Amino acid sequence: MSRIGNAPINIPAGVSVSVKDSTVSVEAKGITLTQKVSDGINVEITENVITLTRSSNSKDQRANHGLYRSLISNMVVGLSKGWSKKLELVGVGFRANHRGQVLDLALGFSHNISIQIPTEVKVNTISEKGKNPIVELFSHDKQLVGMIASKIRSFRKPEPYKGKGVRYLGEVVRKKAGKTAAK
Repeated sequence: MSRIGNAPINIPAGVSVSVKDSTVSVEAKGITLTQKVSDGINVEITENVITLTRSSNSKDQRANHGLYRSLISNMVVGLSKGWSKKLELVGVGFRANHRGQVLDLALGFSHNISIQIPTEVKVNTISEKGKNPIVELFSHDKQLVGMIASKIRSFRKPEPYKGKGVRYLGEVVRKKAGKTAAK
């Protein structure tokens, strides 16, 4: 029995959900997110509550039941509150600036890295003296925010000896002992 798949999704005020064929559309503030649902998963909307049921108890159906419930829930939450990720740049000389939708990162390479951020994602950089620079990403699409944050982190992952690199805000990096610890 799927605990996640059986949980109902409450629709907040200002968000409208519609199901046509096997496509779920969530709309609010002039923004529409859609998700195609596989066959065998039924989506029902009654009195501002979305419930998902499966037609059989096969392994594939059980897996998709919880998956599509989570994806639809993420769309509803994204259009009502939004999703954000914060990245911290830890290292001497690491900087972040943005001009419109272009994010410019100085991560200790011989050149700066410029990345074009999609228009659906809002980007903000915070640089305070004596603190590590922070890059904030905000969007209504959880998958898009996570993908862009992962892409930025992949440019310089945190290394285990000094802890330098790009990490999620609040991420704990376990440090290893260097060569001197062996004596």
